[in-house]
Amino acid sequence: MERVITFYFSPTGTTEKVVKELANVIAEKKNCGVLHYDFTLPMKRTDYPNIMEGDIVVAGVPVYAGRVPNVLLEYLSGLRGNGARAIAVVLYGNRAYDDALLELRDILDNACLDVVGAAAFVGEHSFSYDLAMGRPDEKDLETARDFANRLSLKLDSETTELSIKGNPNYKEYYIPLDEDGNPVDIRKVQPKTRNTCMDCKICARACPMGSIPEENVKILTGICIKCGACIKKCPVEAKCFDDPDYLRHKRELEEEFKERKLPELFL
Repeated sequence: MERVITFYFSPTGTTEKVVKELANVIAEKKNCGVLHYDFTLPMKRTDYPNIMEGDIVVAGVPVYAGRVPNVLLEYLSGLRGNGARAIAVVLYGNRAYDDALLELRDILDNACLDVVGAAAFVGEHSFSYDLAMGRPDEKDLETARDFANRLSLKLDSETTELSIKGNPNYKEYYIPLDEDGNPVDIRKVQPKTRNTCMDCKICARACPMGSIPEENVKILTGICIKCGACIKKCPVEAKCFDDPDYLRHKRELEEEFKERKLPELFL
């Protein structure tokens, strides 16, 4: 019996929204159940969904610096698909998804998943409230539903060939430049905590790297991947970044990539 399985990493919920929309429509068309597997938090990255040959997997990740987040690569290498069919989905913040979708397709291929469709959707940028504000929005979700209907037809056919935009020799991770054109390394930039913090622990529980300890949410005990979860989920806007290079890069993104980009679909 067929099942639809979602498999996603979504610190701010944008990837989750699209993946679930696709999965729900496919499940309705196929008259089968849906199993959700969210590996956003560290404790979920110790196991994998039990995927069987007849399953349909909708796998999604956000795009960080034009690629699949490098902190996920080791975990994703342990996925086993057992010949099930899959749809690859990436969410990017209206700049570019570069080679991330192709990279995700290759990861799923290596996991013995038969990728029959792929899509790059736009989500509100993790750095910003203004860049791709509120996306994926209803227009995006309408596109997702239409794509899911088309996917359902392909899943009933024998054709599984798929061509995806991207360079097989993936680009290096995108690096911002300063005003003089020199590379700027923002990887070590850490979120700060304002005095408005209520110590509600939401940021600690939302951090996908487990880097914010509940006993002291004002410090960082591990890496920060700039996913925006602690900032966007804080009810009193107590978390922020104040690094000048980070803020300049954020402004540049907001100014340069205002034009609405549309989802790109591959079937």
